[in-house]
Amino acid sequence: MEAGDASKQARAAAQLRKGVLEYCVLALMRDRPRYGVELLRELEDSGALATSQGTVYPLLSRLRRDDLVTTTWQESTSGPPRRYYALTDSGRAALDEFTRVWPGFRDAVDTFLTVPHASAGDHA
Repeated sequence: MEAGDASKQARAAAQLRKGVLEYCVLALMRDRPRYGVELLRELEDSGALATSQGTVYPLLSRLRRDDLVTTTWQESTSGPPRRYYALTDSGRAALDEFTRVWPGFRDAVDTFLTVPHASAGDHA
């Protein structure tokens, strides 16, 4: 693989990540509140969704401003208090809507990527 190929792949992955990261973060909070570093670790463990604090914390702030998550501070046995993020009813509704829309979106993209299509301008 050439250096330019790696750069193109990184750009493509970053664009895909940007489009779905918000909903993946909401999904991580589906069953219980999470704190920032815990979210970062989960995203990193996924491989494709690994990101930085500089991306996740502004996203969490926006989710809070948009009333998709609430926060609480909890004492930690291993350091300073942690800010935990939990889904609000609006956050759960947004996640549910994304969950309904995602399969059709994913299938449409997969169709374009895996099946040759004749465009309207193609003539046999």
